[in-house]
Amino acid sequence: MLEAERLAVIESVFSCRHDAAVALGTAVRELSVPGKHVVAGQGDVARHCWLVVDGVAQAQINSSDGQLTLLASYGPGEIFGSYPEPAPLRADIVALGALRLLSIETGILVDLARRNAEIAHGLSLLLARQLDVLLDRMAARTTLSATGRVYAELLRLADASNRIEPPPVLSALALTVHTTRETTSRAIAHLVRRGIIDRSDAALEIISPRLLAELIA
Repeated sequence: MLEAERLAVIESVFSCRHDAAVALGTAVRELSVPGKHVVAGQGDVARHCWLVVDGVAQAQINSSDGQLTLLASYGPGEIFGSYPEPAPLRADIVALGALRLLSIETGILVDLARRNAEIAHGLSLLLARQLDVLLDRMAARTTLSATGRVYAELLRLADASNRIEPPPVLSALALTVHTTRETTSRAIAHLVRRGIIDRSDAALEIISPRLLAELIA
């Protein structure tokens, strides 16, 4: 990644000015993780925070009966790891596909946040946004049907142009909303038949966000 691109990512994610981004940028290093590889294992003591630039990382745990459970997923612009001090990870962090990360030692990030108000403010906004997403997913799991959770997640993933690029991987989407791949596939096929979404290899486009929102139940 070119330095200009790295600084632009940091400025956007942390909502900070260029000088604050430079201070943070000098402390990060770039990592590329192949799909399905483990970034860090359950029980490992994490001494870093990782910022997702491209791809999706998932926190996965195997229950006592051997069933894989998704605790959280982290997409572009989201952060995971240990903060404000090193701590054992509760789950395996797995790259869903090819994953590009920016890594920073926890202690260095804490020190930067103490010395730079913009970095501290940006970090607080970032963590607050992620908490909101987590609470939304927990509420959806309690109050919505499996199909409704799929539809709600599509709306959440879409950008300002109502597009998801690249289109979500069905198995990953199913894991995110705690349902089966078959249920997810049927839900999306239903939307395609009704003309509410259009799906290609390049993107999934929501043609009618209003109709999609009305189907969430």
